[in-house]
Amino acid sequence: MTLLLVVLIPFLGALIPPLVIRAGRDTCALATGGVTALSLALLLSHAPAVFSGAVPKAGVTWVPAMGLSLSVFADGLGFFFAAMILAIGLLVIVYARFYLSREDPMGRFFAYLLLFQGAMVGVVLSDNVILLLVFWELTSLTSFLLIGFWRKRADARQGARMALVVTGGGGLALIGGLLLVAEAAGTYQLSEILSRGEMVRASPLYLPALALVLVGAFTKSAQFPFHFWLPHAMVAPTPVSAYLHSATMVKAGVFLLARLWPVLAGTEVWFLVVAPVGLATMLIGAVIALFKDDLKGLLAYSTVSHLGLMTMLLGLGTPLAALAAVFHILNHATFKCALFMSAGIVDHEAGTRDIRRLGGLLVLMPVTGTLALLAAASMAGVPLFNGFLSKEMMLEHAAHTSYLGLDFLFPVLATLAAAFSVAYSVRFAFGTFLGPARSDYPHPPHDPALGMWLPVAVLVVPVVAIGLVPGPIAGPLVALTAGAVIGGPVPEHHLALWHGVTPALVMSLIAFAAGAALFRAFRQAQALRARLPRFEAKDLFEQVTGGLVLACRRTLGLLHDGALPRYLGVILATLVAVGGYGFWSATHGPGTRPPLPVSVPAVTAFLALVLASGAVLLFHAERLTSLILTGVVGVVVALAFLQFSAPDLALTQISVDVVTTILLLLALNLLPKTTPPEERRAVRWRDGLLAGLAGLGVAGLAYAVMTRSGTSISDFYLAQSKPGGGGTNVVNVILVDFRGYDTFAEIIVLGIAALAIYALLDPQLKGAAVRRIKALLPDEEAKDAHPLILVVATRVLLPLSLAVGAYIFLRGHNEPGGGFVAGLVVAIALIIQYIASGYGWAAERMKVDSQTLIGAGVAVAGLTGIAAFAFGRPFLTSTFGYFDWPIVGHFELASAMGFDLGVFLTVVGVMLLSLAQLSRVARRIDPTPESASPMDVPLEGAASGAGREG
Repeated sequence: MTLLLVVLIPFLGALIPPLVIRAGRDTCALATGGVTALSLALLLSHAPAVFSGAVPKAGVTWVPAMGLSLSVFADGLGFFFAAMILAIGLLVIVYARFYLSREDPMGRFFAYLLLFQGAMVGVVLSDNVILLLVFWELTSLTSFLLIGFWRKRADARQGARMALVVTGGGGLALIGGLLLVAEAAGTYQLSEILSRGEMVRASPLYLPALALVLVGAFTKSAQFPFHFWLPHAMVAPTPVSAYLHSATMVKAGVFLLARLWPVLAGTEVWFLVVAPVGLATMLIGAVIALFKDDLKGLLAYSTVSHLGLMTMLLGLGTPLAALAAVFHILNHATFKCALFMSAGIVDHEAGTRDIRRLGGLLVLMPVTGTLALLAAASMAGVPLFNGFLSKEMMLEHAAHTSYLGLDFLFPVLATLAAAFSVAYSVRFAFGTFLGPARSDYPHPPHDPALGMWLPVAVLVVPVVAIGLVPGPIAGPLVALTAGAVIGGPVPEHHLALWHGVTPALVMSLIAFAAGAALFRAFRQAQALRARLPRFEAKDLFEQVTGGLVLACRRTLGLLHDGALPRYLGVILATLVAVGGYGFWSATHGPGTRPPLPVSVPAVTAFLALVLASGAVLLFHAERLTSLILTGVVGVVVALAFLQFSAPDLALTQISVDVVTTILLLLALNLLPKTTPPEERRAVRWRDGLLAGLAGLGVAGLAYAVMTRSGTSISDFYLAQSKPGGGGTNVVNVILVDFRGYDTFAEIIVLGIAALAIYALLDPQLKGAAVRRIKALLPDEEAKDAHPLILVVATRVLLPLSLAVGAYIFLRGHNEPGGGFVAGLVVAIALIIQYIASGYGWAAERMKVDSQTLIGAGVAVAGLTGIAAFAFGRPFLTSTFGYFDWPIVGHFELASAMGFDLGVFLTVVGVMLLSLAQLSRVARRIDPTPESASPMDVPLEGAASGAGREG
């Protein structure tokens, strides 16, 4: 399970920085680094097994019916990426400690960073398609928080939104693509999908799956035409930029291409799409990078270019090209992180990142300058540095690639991109560190504290070491990772500085010469570029998103205008149309089950139902009358439930009717007696016709179902209620056991609805709303607010009602009843106390707050479900047993009773909260002080008698 902890530790550790920041910035950084170091140590403990060829796995079954499991695995590719993410993350944490100012909320920053780190590690180690998608979307969300960390800046907010829109949109495509891949492979486990590549490629789902997966990968890794979002993410703090551009976010798309290489690569479509997209991105990013004056902007577009290089190599579809891509992923992570950190140091110490205001910093910042120049040399592909080796491998593969019969296309464009890479690297070096020192820097530059340049030095060590001795240092790791990518043994290869005079060497020499010439002619090239027509992808993005927002607003304005009759009319018309089409286009015959004999009570109840429903239509303008008629409909429905042997439903129907009628009466007291004027006659006829058609359709459907035999899931519930749930009341067992998830969600929704009532009525306690309601009330009301008979009757009935509620609750598992009905019965008893004796008098005696009851009910239900974990059972799994106690005798106890108790408490809390808020509004409107006694007229004799006793 340690492998699973590698993923979970950063998420759990994200709680620590906001808590320990009070102990100081050093403590906060140390705690954050400790979290990452612990996760890295646990990962490295699997290194011997991974390098020996084993694939460590760990997991927990989550929702097996959906193919969802919390499972991870560490093959060579996952191990390589996870180690890179955590190792560079540790260096970024050290760097950030000294980079962030005292005004920056460091605790929040490190919390975001750990969440992002955990999401990235989850992506690369996931062994389940759905789990990978969850982590994939988390990277978009957490990167949004990091990019927009300086949220007071408009450009930071804009960059964060752009990144979220582009990568989030690509994530939606990826969801569809990976689900299609899983469907084609017949499994959701990635480790199994990787061994079924031929099955996936032969499936008719291959092409749509490939298209959707590529959209997800290209948006994440900023491939053309989605490349524009990444440079705008540079507004994030430099530690974030260094992390995003080197080891995390943008490498996720490349990782996905590498992860699915054994499944999706090897076809002509893969090569024709992926390779040219990578080549175009490599060239476009390199050209734009040359002309950027902001150091981070230059490095950001260089990242786009290098991501294109990796994508192109993976797109070539050959094992050695995939190996070269893996090698460049490693090399790029080291020199690019070092360069971003160096740019941050320059900005931190010199006060600017504008290359036009820099130069000559090597003399003033010798440590930073030396480290940055070494990393820049690697980015340019200078020999003796690691970037040279993977660049040469890229040129070698490009030299032997023919695209659509064009043998020159890839070699020429790859060489041109390499030339621009040399040019922007030289411009970065000369424009920032070389040349004479200046006297007009915004701040006097100097080397920073050890904590800022040490991470850069650590990163530069492999830049030089791999460049000098590539085989012994990087060979085993690259071979291990490449083997996982290609899904088999790695072809013979040699990581060496010298391979003789090869086409790649010639192309490299041409690139160096052309790059030097471009740098020397930079001013002329810049002037030429200024004259050439071009468009800004950012402006295009803003125009497209602005147009979409405007179109959505207009569409919503037409469709969502707040007219409830219109919504219901569209829904009913659609249902009638679809149902009618299905009826007339299908064959159908008479049913096989004869109807039940018609009895006088049944006919009477049916006529009462029809008359009451029709009367509601006629008298609905009079609110009180329509409420009474609705109650009649509810009673008839309850009788129908009894007729068809559903006492539970009948009891629930009656209880709900009573509660809702009381609450509606209280609400109607605050409303006009009649509804607003109706629509014109033609509209009423249209609505009546539509309602009539819908009613006939539902009646016909009910008749068709009831006159035909068929199997139902109810047979399973009836058979398993007692042996599986321990109860003979099938309805209650379904609610608290078989479909406990539904009930748990429903009580949560019920609680939210009560809080919504609270929030909606709260404004009615203030200002103009109170005056409007007062104007609606009648001038004169009944003087006997608390009738003596009602007060006395409710006192007598309260203990009896509570006893009935307890009885219904306790018997619910085997007889009609349960927590929901018991909650309604108790709520009715308490509501009647409020009505009879006044809200003030009853509220003083109510010792438990209604919101507390709601929270307690949800908590009790949830904890009851969680308790099943302690016994190795899924959430909300219940059990039961039989016991013998003195006096009580033989009886049954079920753990579902705890869940039912949560339902009971939630229902009582919801009803009381609704009542309380309605009463608060009424008291605000009529602030006449209430009598301290529950009676309107104090009993003087009783009062004097009490005084004599005193």
